[in-house]
Amino acid sequence: MKYRRFGRTELEIPIFSCGGMRYQYKWQDFPLKDIPDDNQQNLEKTIYRSLEVGINHIETARSYGTSEVQLGKILPKLPRDKLIIQTKVIPEGGVKEFSNKFKQGLSLLNLDYVDLLGIHGINTLEILESCIRSGGYLEEARKLQKQGKIRFIGFSTHGSTDVIMKTINTDNFDYVNLHWYYINQNNWPAIKAARERDMGVFIISPSDKGGKLYDPPQKLVELCQPLSPIVFNDLFCLSCPQIHTLSLGASCPKDFDEHLKTLSYLGNPNEILTPVIQKLEQECIKVLGESWYRTWHIGLPSQDHTPGNINIPVILWLRNLALAYDMIDYGVMRYNLLGNGGHWFPGKNAERVKEFDLKPCLVNSPHQNEIPELLVETHQLLGGKLVQRLSQV
Repeated sequence: MKYRRFGRTELEIPIFSCGGMRYQYKWQDFPLKDIPDDNQQNLEKTIYRSLEVGINHIETARSYGTSEVQLGKILPKLPRDKLIIQTKVIPEGGVKEFSNKFKQGLSLLNLDYVDLLGIHGINTLEILESCIRSGGYLEEARKLQKQGKIRFIGFSTHGSTDVIMKTINTDNFDYVNLHWYYINQNNWPAIKAARERDMGVFIISPSDKGGKLYDPPQKLVELCQPLSPIVFNDLFCLSCPQIHTLSLGASCPKDFDEHLKTLSYLGNPNEILTPVIQKLEQECIKVLGESWYRTWHIGLPSQDHTPGNINIPVILWLRNLALAYDMIDYGVMRYNLLGNGGHWFPGKNAERVKEFDLKPCLVNSPHQNEIPELLVETHQLLGGKLVQRLSQV
């Protein structure tokens, strides 16, 4: 395993982390005694496999259902000083509830402290303000830190780059969990800002939100050769020294195996990455046209400045992926979450697009005349299936 300095925390963190949102039994709290033995055994085997390959960073959250209580059965059996444990708590319900949820999670984990606490879901400016104001959630987390229950405080985010940048620039956090991978590089300015402030950078869900790469379409498999889509994406991320660790979200012990193949390419990643990236870009140009490929994103309004709250940038992005790389299943999964994802995945899909005049909000787009019809086509291609966030299932 390779390790990188996790910013100002000075922790030597493995370049892969064992994310804890896919091996748990339930997405809601559930008594440990009622969790099936086979599920608990799978979780424990996954943790042992993680440690066997050198992945000692285990990440979970109070909102991950039974993840904490199940981890709490195995963590006391392991050498605490060899582990990096991260949990996360959503800033809602007031600071007392936030503190109580953290303490509940710590008790379930059977630990005296966690190495990393992420304030979970700073996705809007309003949530940021509730965290950093006097008497806010960050101040409450600092109290827990002074009590020795937390070593370092960071934040996780599914928010816009603008919100992430504003949060980073408060200089109140030691690290950030955010989205960034080949198919979505929007947050690169935030990663650069985090590097400037010597923050740790943790990439959320590169294989799931990064394209359902564990079940890729054949076209994407062929374009990524001689790498698998998973290894290509891992290598793309880790070729950047600003990135410290990728969350794997393992559901069983074998889920680490494909990712570990990335290690052999880290010595000279660009030698194998460059031709794959060229193939991917050439296919986009071939299918979508060079003008669209180069300019589709220019002048697009955010969903809160669009009639009907339609998230035009995300819809067109998903259309691009579906057409260029046959990423239909991924597109369906993400497209139909629009309208059901709250501030974790904001905005609406294009189901009602014909009811609105989009010309005023598209005035700065070079494709203003064609976009309304493309939104209709995308809804026909990807729409019609209710999708909820995993924690809502």
